[in-house]
Parts: sequence; C-alpha cells; structure tokens
Amino acid sequence: MTASQPGAVYLVGAGPGDPELLTLKAARLLETADVVLHDDLVPAAILTHAERALIINVGKRCGRKNISQEQINAMMIDYARGGLSVVRLKSGDPLVFGRAGEEMDALRAAGIPFEVVPGITAAFAAAAALRRPLTDRRSASSISFSSGHHAPESSHQPASHSGATRVVYMPGRDLTAIAAQLRSEGLAADLPCVIVSRAGQPQQQIVQTTLAQLERVPAVPAPAILLAGEALRDTLRETEPSELDRILGYALAAEHKPDSLEL
Repeated sequence: MTASQPGAVYLVGAGPGDPELLTLKAARLLETADVVLHDDLVPAAILTHAERALIINVGKRCGRKNISQEQINAMMIDYARGGLSVVRLKSGDPLVFGRAGEEMDALRAAGIPFEVVPGITAAFAAAAALRRPLTDRRSASSISFSSGHHAPESSHQPASHSGATRVVYMPGRDLTAIAAQLRSEGLAADLPCVIVSRAGQPQQQIVQTTLAQLERVPAVPAPAILLAGEALRDTLRETEPSELDRILGYALAAEHKPDSLEL
C-alpha cells in the first residue's frame, strides 16, 4: 500500500503459541504485513512469519506496561493512515480477554478499515492437551469463561449451571480467591481442577488437583489457564506415560509457593 491509499488493521489471533496451530490466514497476513504490533506472550516462532515487517512489542505483562492502550490505538491508526498494512497480533483469540473491543472502537472512531482473524484460544489448546472435552452430555452441558482480572466495576457472578465447565484465564499465582469463589457456588470438594501453563507449547506444564486442594497448588509460568469441572475427572488416568513426565501432580508436600512470574 502507499500513503495515497488508506491502510488497514488486522486484529489477528496468534493461537496458543505453537506455530503449527496458527491459521493459514494469519500466516498470510503476517507474511504481507508492513507493521506487526504484538503482545508480549506471542513467541518468536510465530513472529518469524513476518520477515518483511516492522515488528513492535506492545505487550503488557505482570502488571508492567511497556506502552498504554491509548498509545497502541494511536499507533494502529497512524500506521494505517500512512497506507500500511498493520497486524495487531494477539495471543490466543483476539476477541477473548484481549482488549479487542477497545481497539475496534478506536479504529471505528478514526474511520480505519479493520478485520478480525480468529485464533485458537487457550481454553481449547488446554483441553486438547488434556485430551478431555470441555462439554460432555453426561456431565457438562455448558462452559463458563471468566478472567482472574475483573472489569473495574463488575462483580464476578457464579456460573448459572452447576454442571458447567469453568475456564478461568489469567488466574494469577495465588488461587485462594478463585477457590473460595468456586466453593461459594456449592461445588464439591473433589471437583477436578487442572492448571495448564503454556498450553500447546513445548514448555507446557499440567497440574491436576481438586477444588479442596486448589489454593495449595504452586505457581506455574505464565501464561496459564485454570479448568474446573466434572468433564475433566478422568484426565490423569487417561494420560499417556510419556506425558506423565510433565504433570506436576498435587504438590502437596510443598511448604510454600515458589517464586514465579505472575500468571
């Protein structure tokens, strides 16, 4: 594109981090992009698709912000007004806890054309790693998605169905509050809970426990996701021996939680 032609912004999902799980459309847009503004959690293996682009890390991680959301919005708009093809690359799916709503509002207000390209969200990558369904007509007829970081003036409401599989993004390294919330919903102490760190990546870690022991699980590297529900009950029993090597188990012998990145 040239400066005489309006550019465009593509809000692209990078998936869970495995380059083989990147969609064909996402890979093509990265290959032809002029500018890539990416989240901190997007791995280098994904960014190799953008060989010709100016690559800028605009990530916010562990409470540390390299750049504000307003600045990210301004960068997208300015580069697109210069006639450039801009990929706003987000880990997982751009529409799931990715501030895409704020960015789309800014692009609409500025009259910048944009397109959303979905990606595989962490919940699906985690379930695939466990080889367990998130829904099962015998035990889980719905899914509840929530974030460990709530909107400023919203209250976290319990899931509407006791049989729902709970999925908590960014649960944080201290699971005490989440465990208390789940117990307040009347869920059983032996409810299966699984924390998956870096789902779908070579460094993936899986911790299986129960609601009764959830708050005693040590912190794992970010990004992490928590799954809880009856559909996960047979996860450990059905795991292959080769995969058991990377399952951390209950870690009940731990005297304290080790130092770790905030999830």
